[in-house]
Amino acid sequence: MRVAVVGVGYSGFNANTPDLSWKELMFEAAVRAYEDAGINPRRDVDSFITCAEDIWEGFAIFDEFVPDQLGAVLKPTCTICGDFIYGLATAYMHIKSGLADIAVVEAHSKASDILTFGGAIKFAMDPVWLRQIGNAHPYYFAALEMSQYVNECCIDEEQVASVVVKNKNNARLNPSAPYSGRIGVEDVLNSPMVFDPLRKIEIAPRADGAIVFVLASDEIAKELTDLPVWLKGVGWWSETSNYDTMSFNALYAAKAAKMAYKMAGITNAAKEIDFAEVDDRFAFKEIQHIEALELSKRFETATLMAEGYFDRSGEIPVNVSGGNLGIGNLLEATGGQKSLEVVLQLRGQAGKRQLSKAETGVAQAWRYIPTASGAVAVFGV
Repeated sequence: MRVAVVGVGYSGFNANTPDLSWKELMFEAAVRAYEDAGINPRRDVDSFITCAEDIWEGFAIFDEFVPDQLGAVLKPTCTICGDFIYGLATAYMHIKSGLADIAVVEAHSKASDILTFGGAIKFAMDPVWLRQIGNAHPYYFAALEMSQYVNECCIDEEQVASVVVKNKNNARLNPSAPYSGRIGVEDVLNSPMVFDPLRKIEIAPRADGAIVFVLASDEIAKELTDLPVWLKGVGWWSETSNYDTMSFNALYAAKAAKMAYKMAGITNAAKEIDFAEVDDRFAFKEIQHIEALELSKRFETATLMAEGYFDRSGEIPVNVSGGNLGIGNLLEATGGQKSLEVVLQLRGQAGKRQLSKAETGVAQAWRYIPTASGAVAVFGV
C-alpha cells in the first residue's frame, strides 16, 4: 500500500498575524486542505495529528485545544511533540498499518506571541550544565556550532553569505515570503556580527503560519485526486538529548535521510533527487544539511553553493521557496513549509518559481536549538 498527499492548505506565512489567533490560522489552513482534497473531515478522516511543543504554545496537553478547528471532535486526535515531518511519519504509519484510510497532519507557528523567545529556548536546556551559562541569548550555542563547522570544513564567510543571497532572492518569487530581498554578498557581510561568527542576517527571523496536509491510502487517493503526490519515504533521528554532546555535523539529518532513502529506494541521492527544501534557520545549517542529505560531498558544498550549483537554475535547486531565511522560522511548522513547497512543485503549482524538472523532492527539518533531532521526507510523482 502506498500513501499519498491528496490535499494541502496553509495560512499566515507572515512576520506576525495580529488579526488571527493560532486557532484561526489552523482553521483557515484546514478548510483549504479539505477543499483541496474534496473531503468532509467529520465524515471521512480517521486520524488527526497535530505537531506542537507545549513550550512554544504556553500551555500543556496541546491536543485538547485542537479538535474544534480541525473538525476532529470525537475523532482520534493526538499531538506529536516534534516537527511537522514527524507528524507525516506518524500519519504514514497509521495508514500503512491499516489504522486509517485518511489522516490529517497539522502544524503551526504563532511565534509572534512569544515574548521571551530566548528564555523559552533556555528552558529546554539541561538545567544544571547548560541553562545557567551566560546571560546572553542562547544563539551563542549556534555560533559555537557554526565556528566549529566552518573551521572544520574550511568555509569562508563569503560562502556562508551566498546562502543568504540565494534564499532571500528566491523568496522574491514567493508571495508567502515576508523576508525576501534583492541583496548581494556585500550586504550580508555588512550585516552586524551578533554572535561571532554568526551575523544577524544569517539568522531566520520568526514568522507565523499554519500548514495542514491530508494523506490517504493509494486506493482512496486515486478516487480523490488526479494529482496524488506519493510520500515515498520518511525518516527521523535524535542524536542526543543534550546540546553539549552533539556532533555539530548534523548527524540527525544524515541518519534520518538514510532511513527515508532506504524506504524510497534511493541509492544515489545526488543523482536521484531533483530538488530539496532544507532547514536554513541559520545560514550555515543549509550547507551542513545539504551534506547530510548526501546531495554533495563533504568539503565541496560551500564552494558549489557559491558557484550556483544549488540555485533555482542550478543542478540541484535547494530552497527555491526562499527557505526559512526568506519565509521565517516557523517553529514546529518548519518541516510543513518544506513539505508544502515540495508538494506544490511536484504538482506544478509553484507559480513563478516552478522548476522545469520536479519529479522527486526531499524535505528536511531540524527541531532547532537545543536539540539534535530531525526528520526527512521524500516525495515523488
